Amino acid sequence: MANTLKKWSPLWALFLAVTLCLGCAGHPAEPPQGHGEGTGTHHHRGPADLQEYLARLDRPERDAYQKPDEVIEALRLRPGMQIADLGSGSGYFTRRFVEAVTETGTVYAIDVEQQMLDYVKSSMNRVGHSGQRTTNVHYILAQPDSPRLPPNAVDLIFVCNVFHHLENRPAYFSNAKSAVKSGGRVAIIDFYHDQRSGDVGFPRRHLVSRATVIEEMTKAGYRLVGEHDFLERQYFLEFSPAAT
Repeated sequence: MANTLKKWSPLWALFLAVTLCLGCAGHPAEPPQGHGEGTGTHHHRGPADLQEYLARLDRPERDAYQKPDEVIEALRLRPGMQIADLGSGSGYFTRRFVEAVTETGTVYAIDVEQQMLDYVKSSMNRVGHSGQRTTNVHYILAQPDSPRLPPNAVDLIFVCNVFHHLENRPAYFSNAKSAVKSGGRVAIIDFYHDQRSGDVGFPRRHLVSRATVIEEMTKAGYRLVGEHDFLERQYFLEFSPAAT
């Protein structure tokens, strides 16, 4: 494979890191994040744990550090846009994207774990979305080396707490570039690799620095076009495919 995940899938990574962050936000420490116990050192959680961990990702307390409303505003989403939520996890952002792009847009929930995608489907109804409203959500069971997005499909690929769990990231995002429309973007949010991230529940060496993200995305054929600094524990970068 041109790209492979570390031992943990982006999905598991995402929900382990988040659970941990919830603990850091004034709650008892929880198993290392739905992002759980660190890449390469985690113990795989069986299906029996999945519902509990994903439910933790959706707790209102997560909003304190993730600031989802501000993230959505910063992304400048509009009705009719096509959004890919790469490593959609519990659907924490997927549901918000559906609201932002309305019935005229499309949201791709992408994960390498079918159970995660099933959870997102059920959660759409649980939070009150009508069946008509969710027909614009497409669920993609991705491969470790590919999000399996169709060509020229999206205005935005959104990657939250997942980047550091991917291997061979320049190749991964170079391959994904064909899915980004002209003028489209890739937004990457991930934890700082230093003390700013707080206790992430696994060795900080597994995190990727902001500088490394920029370097690797440049290698993949992107350029940095925006940065937001309102998240205390995470950097928030926006990239567009570089002109060729």
